[in-house]
Amino acid sequence: MSAATELKTENLFSLSGRVALVTGGGTGIGLMIAGGLAANGAKVYIAGRRVDVLEKVADEWAAHGQGTVIPLALDVTSRDSILYAKQVIEEKEGKLHILVNNAGAVGPRVPFLNDPNAPEHATPETLGSALFNDDGPEGWSALYQINTFSIYYTTTAFLGLLAKGSADIPGYTASVVNITSISGILKIAQNHFCYNSAKAAASHLTRMLATELALKGVPVRVNAVAPGVYASEMTADVIVGTEAVAKIAQSVMPVPAGRSGTAGEVAGTVVYLASLAGCYTNGQEIVVDGGYTAVNP
Repeated sequence: MSAATELKTENLFSLSGRVALVTGGGTGIGLMIAGGLAANGAKVYIAGRRVDVLEKVADEWAAHGQGTVIPLALDVTSRDSILYAKQVIEEKEGKLHILVNNAGAVGPRVPFLNDPNAPEHATPETLGSALFNDDGPEGWSALYQINTFSIYYTTTAFLGLLAKGSADIPGYTASVVNITSISGILKIAQNHFCYNSAKAAASHLTRMLATELALKGVPVRVNAVAPGVYASEMTADVIVGTEAVAKIAQSVMPVPAGRSGTAGEVAGTVVYLASLAGCYTNGQEIVVDGGYTAVNP
């Protein structure tokens, strides 16, 4: 293949022959990513707890003939469920090229935090008491199971199949992409201390996994994509125009782009990381946020 041919987008970013797994792939950002992978040639397993939602998405994709999307039951907070999903893919494919750890939730909120007129702000004592009397450690633990622990257990469970995916295509290295968030980068809580700290943990876990696998000679890259404000199942009902974007963002300064992100912007970033074009990228977190973190602390 000539240098000019190698540099064509259809070769740089083609995912033909790749097998991908996207957790939380039936709705929101996960569905955007799954669609981007499938449209570029990958066979994509979309995983989640609500099989009916996954089956509906798969049927819609099949009707449009825009790629192969396969529903797969998976609860990322259960090791038994993760191992079941691994068994299914191992039996059907024998390898995995792309793992997108996208499953997530918001968890405990602090609705009064950014309202200076809320009675909770009357004194340091009332503020501390209100913050202390939240959903409790159990609520935090449940959120961390979904947003952080699942990345570790899903990645390690599929590591052997990912290594086989690396050996399957010359010059290619299997890719793990963790969907984190700008919330894990910011120094403001955005009304949810638990969510932001869990996403920060996911960001650092990404770096540790990338480093440890590289040091151990495991041919699997680990990167993260940190989206800003996107229409997802958690936010789609409130994102309508610039004001709504600002409301969900809970920012000090407005998002410079003045809008939420598009499917192509987040899916395109994941396609890059999962393709030959991204094979020299490892241990990185790519922020796709319309300039949010450029103007907020």
